[in-house]
Order: sequence, then structure tokens, then C-alpha cells
Amino acid sequence: MAKDEYILDEQVGYLLRLASQRHAAIFQAMSPEALTAMQFAALIRLGEHGELSQNRLGRLAAMDVATIKGVVDRLRQKDLVEVSPDPDDRRRMLIRLSASARAMLNDLHASGREITTETLAPLSPEERAQFLGLLRRLT
Repeated sequence: MAKDEYILDEQVGYLLRLASQRHAAIFQAMSPEALTAMQFAALIRLGEHGELSQNRLGRLAAMDVATIKGVVDRLRQKDLVEVSPDPDDRRRMLIRLSASARAMLNDLHASGREITTETLAPLSPEERAQFLGLLRRLT
């Protein structure tokens, strides 16, 4: 094998995509309330921070403006979030969990832990900690 040979199976982007696909399949199979990963992240962030502007929610959940708008619209259709104008800036909308979403937060947390456990199942406890630490350094 030549020193400068490019081997796809050794490339970070390819391996990250395979790991991401594995996680996505596990998430889809175990998803609470038929939520997408982005809907799940938005609900968890609202549970952590309370009422947020749509823009701030998008930043906290690592979504761009167009994506968070679509996520919020779909969560509204599912009656999982409520939206109201910001009293300090009527142009800005504030997003908060609905009562039904607040009632399911504990179940969402439990499902998230199960999904993470299943995703990381091939790794030892030490490898899991190391892997998560390395991912944090990359983000």
C-alpha cells in the first residue's frame, strides 16, 4: 500500500457518517412520541432553559434559522410547544413547552439515556467516556 494512498474506511468524515447513521437508526427505532432528533433536542433545550426566543432556541439546539422554524412549526402541530409574542419586542416570538410536553420530559430524558446507551453499547465504559470526551473536543 502506498504511503499516500487514500483509504475511505480510514477517513474521519466517512466513519463519523457511519456512526451517525447507526445512531439515527437507533433513535428512530426508540424515538419517544415519534419525534425527530431535532424535535427532541428542541424540547430538551426548552425543558432546560424555559421560555426562549425562536432564535435563541435554534442556537442552543445547534439549528439554523430555517431549520428551527420548521421544527417549532411541527412541534406546534403536535401541541408540544406554545408560541406567544415577546412583550418587550412584538416582532420576536417566545417558545415554551406545552403542559403535555412538560408532563413527558422525564420520559424524554429516560428515552434519551436509553438511546445513548444503545448507541454506545459496542464500547466499554472507559471507551464511552473517552469517545464522548473526544467528540466534545471536536465540537
